[in-house]
Formats: sequence, C-alpha cells, structure tokens
Amino acid sequence: MSTPWTDLPTHRAWLQAHGESLLAFGRRVAVPGGGAAWLDDEGAPVVERGVQTWITCRTVHVYALGHLLGVPGSRPVAQGALAALLPGGVLHDAEHGGWFGTVRRAGAGGGVEVVSDAKEAYQHAFVLLAASSGVVAGLDGARELLDEAARVYLDRFWDEDAGLSVDTWDRAFTACDPYRGINANMHSVEAMLAVADVTGDPAWLDRAARIGGFVVRQAAAQGWRIPEHYSDEWVPEPDLNRDCPDDPFKPFGATVGHGLEWARLLLHLEAALVAAHEADPGLPQAGGPVDGAAEGSTWAEAAAALFERAVADGWAADGADGFVYTTDWAGEPVVRDRMHWVVAEATNAAAALHTRTGEPRYADRYAQWWDYADRYVLDHEHGSWHHELDPTNTPAGTVWPGKADLYHAFQATLVPRLPLAPSMATAVASGLFVTP
Repeated sequence: MSTPWTDLPTHRAWLQAHGESLLAFGRRVAVPGGGAAWLDDEGAPVVERGVQTWITCRTVHVYALGHLLGVPGSRPVAQGALAALLPGGVLHDAEHGGWFGTVRRAGAGGGVEVVSDAKEAYQHAFVLLAASSGVVAGLDGARELLDEAARVYLDRFWDEDAGLSVDTWDRAFTACDPYRGINANMHSVEAMLAVADVTGDPAWLDRAARIGGFVVRQAAAQGWRIPEHYSDEWVPEPDLNRDCPDDPFKPFGATVGHGLEWARLLLHLEAALVAAHEADPGLPQAGGPVDGAAEGSTWAEAAAALFERAVADGWAADGADGFVYTTDWAGEPVVRDRMHWVVAEATNAAAALHTRTGEPRYADRYAQWWDYADRYVLDHEHGSWHHELDPTNTPAGTVWPGKADLYHAFQATLVPRLPLAPSMATAVASGLFVTP
C-alpha cells in the first residue's frame, strides 16, 4: 500500500512551492490608493471591475498568510489591500458604517464612485476574516479593523433569535432585504472560527455552531443536499433563480462545492469546539450529536454525509471528469461547467476527512482530484488556476471570467498541511504544520 500523498514530505514541499507560485501570480493585485483588483487570465488588474470588498478581503487574508509563511513581498500586498478597509479607505463607509460592495476610481481626478452601496453579510464576513488574519500577521490597523468589523457584524447582521445571519441591508442600514442565504452564513462560520482564535471569545464558537447545526438539519432533511435560499422566516425557497441557474452567488438548486466546503468547515468547527472544551471544561463538548440533527448525527458524521452526497451528485456526473457546478433536488446536473473553487474545496474536504478519520479512501480521492486539477485546472502557461471550465474541461469565462483571486487555490495548498484547529492564520503563525 502506497503512502497517502498527505503524508509525503515531497507532496507537502510541492504544495508549498505551488502556493508560492500563486502568490507570485497575484503580485500586481494591490490597487494604488488601497484595495485589491480582480485579475485577468495573466494576473493583470481588470480596472473596469473596480475595487470589491470580498476580493480585497480575500487578498488581505491570502497575503497575510504569505507573510506568516515568510514569503518575501507578501506583507506589502496585504497591507496595501487592507488600506481600503480602514477608516478613510475607499471601501469604508464613514457616514453609515460598514463597507461598500464595490467602488471605482472616477476619471483622472482620482475621485471615488460607489458602484454598489449595499451592505452584504457575505462581504462583511470576509472583512472579519481579513482583519483576523491581519491581526495574526501584525498588519497595521488590523486590530482596530477587527474591533469595528465585529461590532458591525453583531449589530447589523447577526440575528440572535435565529442563530443565523441576515443577508443584505441598504447603505444606511434602514431596510433589510427579506432574502436569507446560506452562502453568507457559510463564510461567517469560517470567519467566526478565526475571530474566536484571535480574540479568545468562545461566543464566536457558539455562533458558528448554531449556524452549522441549522445547515446540518436542513441538509439531512434534503438527502444531504443543502438548501441555499430562504425567506426572512427561514423557510426554504428551493426554486429561487430557476431562470438564472448559473448565478455566481445565488445559483438555483444544490451547489456541489458548498457541500464539500461545509464538510470541511464542520470538521474545523468540531475540532475548535473540542479544543475549547479541553481548555475550559465548562464549555459544551463537541463529540455528541449535533443539536436537533436527524438520527443524532455528529459533526463528523454530517461532514462525511455531505461529502458523499456532493461526490455522488457532482463528480463526473455527465461522463467527463470534473465537478458540475449545480444539481437539481434529485441530484441531476443543472449547470455542468466546472468551477475551480469546487475542486479546490474537494481536495480540502478529502484532506480534512482523512485527517479526522484516517480512512484511505479519502486520501485516494485527494490524489485523484489533484491529478484532475493538474491536468485541466492549473494554468501551466500563465499561472494560477483557470476559474471556469466548460463541460469538456476547456477554459471558459461565462460565470467567472479571468482569475478573480487566489483564495480557494491558495488555501488548498495549506489545508492538507495544517491541523483541523486552530484556524489557518493562527495555525501557520504557531508553526503547527502537520508532519508525517
């Protein structure tokens, strides 16, 4: 029996080298005056897309990790992107608080045009993540940013009664859209785990567990396909965007990649809860069933079920290798394009499940999907990953033109080398790399 790739020092060295190549690809991402650009196929900024909060935050996070890894040139990129989020930065709303979705430089005079002034939980969750990683990396202004981001998130987005995040406000935080969504809550869990590690406040873990429990219960009732869209009363809306099935943020049906991403996040959550209980036995234990879950599923059992459903529905579902983007509620493919982030999350989920269980089948899948990524998704000519492939595994740009950012690809180089807890920046800063 061969050694699993995740246990091979040579594979870990390959992951490190690939991560460094991704950082090199994105070296032009920082925008003069603050923020980060959407990148094209060759890593050049796409000016007409403006400066977007989620891209900027992901850039701070990735290059903060690069700095913690000791990769020269990473800190200036992270600091330059972070500048847009700080008071006086182009993305920060000094009047009403929070952060704009998108801004754009207006002409030669250098004025700033607000393109999207909606305040979205998705974007604000990434502000929390960026600030947390920035604090660990010692970026100037990151601690103050984290304090403000936490206040805004808790005041405006967190619904304590529901144990979930609302989705979108208008600029002045006077009108809340009735739509509720799992995507923003998923990234909220990721951010909450990071904030808990940086602040030491276990309330963030409790919030993450409440979100995770809701998703487990909803998915279990739907054959482990996750309903993504809800009313303001948290009633599922399974037909939303049926007429716009390839929406990049709110697609119709079950999103295969989110099943994989949630599988990993539940394992991170479980590990964080276990560690917190060990540090303070007064906190709840994490080894038992998820509160209210069908058949008493534990976090690990739910993660495995989500993984198996996503793989059964999504991998080579139409006869060609690769994960389809979405399926209907019977598991039939709807959007058959292959998105780069899905295979990144597939390798991450397989690695996390192998770490948690030691089962060889997860290691086998991990190697299979990296082989697929190397053959089709990695751009060996220009660098980074093709963000979208058509059903024949040919590069496309219908949903994701260019190579927007490095977040999913770069994290795929770290997840197999780190423990399930603490969160990524804290683990890297602490030197908690897993060795065979």
